[in-house]
Amino acid sequence: MYFPLLPHLEAGRLEAGCDEAGRGSLAGPVYAAAVILPPGFSHSLLRDSKMMSEKQRLEVRSVILEKAIAWAIAWCSPEEIDRWNILRASITAMHRALDKLSTPPSFILVDGNRFYPYHRGGGDALLTPVIPHQCFVRGDDRFASIAAASVLAKTFRDEHMAVLDSRFPQYGWKDNKGYPTVKHREAIRDFGLTEHHRKSFSYHL
Repeated sequence: MYFPLLPHLEAGRLEAGCDEAGRGSLAGPVYAAAVILPPGFSHSLLRDSKMMSEKQRLEVRSVILEKAIAWAIAWCSPEEIDRWNILRASITAMHRALDKLSTPPSFILVDGNRFYPYHRGGGDALLTPVIPHQCFVRGDDRFASIAAASVLAKTFRDEHMAVLDSRFPQYGWKDNKGYPTVKHREAIRDFGLTEHHRKSFSYHL
């Protein structure tokens, strides 16, 4: 049974929802989005992006981009993922998205169970105080702003992987988006790794 998403955690404040896409992929960047929705925003199709069809995601995305108070997309490259780890890269991508918001939030709702304290612009805490946050496991299935962020992160990353697919069609990224499908694993075995693969991940070919 589907339950309507909550419009906020606390009414009357600017809350930014944050989510990422591509964390479990073998190739490509991890994308993140931050979204501040206006009071009363709702859309009958909006939910966790994984529960939506591609057509539904694109339809809802157009509404989010038009109606949101602020939204932003950011990412961390495969090189950054390998240099740090996927958790740090995912959170860093969220921080970068928050940095790009045209309107700073007063509170952050994060999908998942881990997050680092966020300073606007990454500045000194004495000059840029930490913006408080709260993590929610399956937050994209609870809060509209997190679900909206999941839609943006997912759709923009999918489009990026489709562009990469045009350069490396043998890996099937247009369809598998870099995730470890049988076709993708077979292509890695046959053709090796590209510059877009995450070298620190375990492939089990």
